Amino acid sequence: MYVLGIESSCDETAAAVVKDGREVVSNVVATQIAEHRLYGGVVPEIASRRHCENVYQVVQKALDDAKLSLSEIDAIGVTYAPGLIGALLVGVSFAKGLSLTSGVPLVNVHHIAGHIASNYISHPELEPPYLCLVASGGHSHIIEVTDYTHYKVIGRTRDDAAGECFDKAARTLGFEYPGGKFIDDASKRGDAHAFDLPHPRVQGSEYDFSFSGLKTAVINLVHNASQKGQQLNRDDVAASFQRTVCEILVGNTIKAAVNGGYKTIAVAGGVSANSGLRAAMQKACDEHGFRLYVPELKYCGDNAAMIASQGCYDFISGKRAGMDLNGVATLSLDTLSAQTPAV
Repeated sequence: MYVLGIESSCDETAAAVVKDGREVVSNVVATQIAEHRLYGGVVPEIASRRHCENVYQVVQKALDDAKLSLSEIDAIGVTYAPGLIGALLVGVSFAKGLSLTSGVPLVNVHHIAGHIASNYISHPELEPPYLCLVASGGHSHIIEVTDYTHYKVIGRTRDDAAGECFDKAARTLGFEYPGGKFIDDASKRGDAHAFDLPHPRVQGSEYDFSFSGLKTAVINLVHNASQKGQQLNRDDVAASFQRTVCEILVGNTIKAAVNGGYKTIAVAGGVSANSGLRAAMQKACDEHGFRLYVPELKYCGDNAAMIASQGCYDFISGKRAGMDLNGVATLSLDTLSAQTPAV
């Protein structure tokens, strides 16, 4: 089964063809990072315009690279939620047009479910049930993956996402956007225990995250030093910050796995590319005898291969979208599971 995936939820215009949910036949990504870097973050209006300019060429290249025509595609999977609404509408509208003119069935794919599916591409042996930490610029969730189309969110951020916290801390330290990679690189040069930063907790919700206080602590640390004329070691601040974020993410995930009886843990999303998180999670899993799965680096960020992979399982479950499909800026995976038939 060949599924064409289309992704446009933020600032990456992407298309891919995946066979049987696991084998990537083609994967094309048109990034906008250089343009948004001028503004220190993603500008939604600019992102939407660039998607309009890029989507046809990106989809055509994905089909060309796969050496397949649209008539040989079994389903079209498109990200419809969550994300920047203008950006989502570009991909959804294009996918609807393709489906309408070709007769190829359309499947609406949840972006976070797509991130989870990135591990199916990198690890063909991985099967539900398992516990997955999804950490990215817009999301921080601990999710019970009960099967390929059903999920239970047991932990989530109450304010900033982990990736957003990385980007804002990086900007405070003078790094370029997106800041996660620069923080990661600086952490390898710095002392991770130079600064004692807060580990915020959410009372009554032991698996939930809160990163706004940590972000503010870094901002205050840097600004107070500047006002006093003190010179901070930027690498030490970055290393201490990264250690703290990783301790929070790993700590809550391991606790959820122990309490839930899970022996298999997966990590997904843009922050899963962070070397500190990968190392800390592997160490914790080794200590508890858990099996850890993380995506290949090229599938950590937004891409269409993960959307095509998840689209395959959604299609098998009987999920279909009509021409009334719309983009949805926010939508919980819990809501999605309630609407999706079991595989």
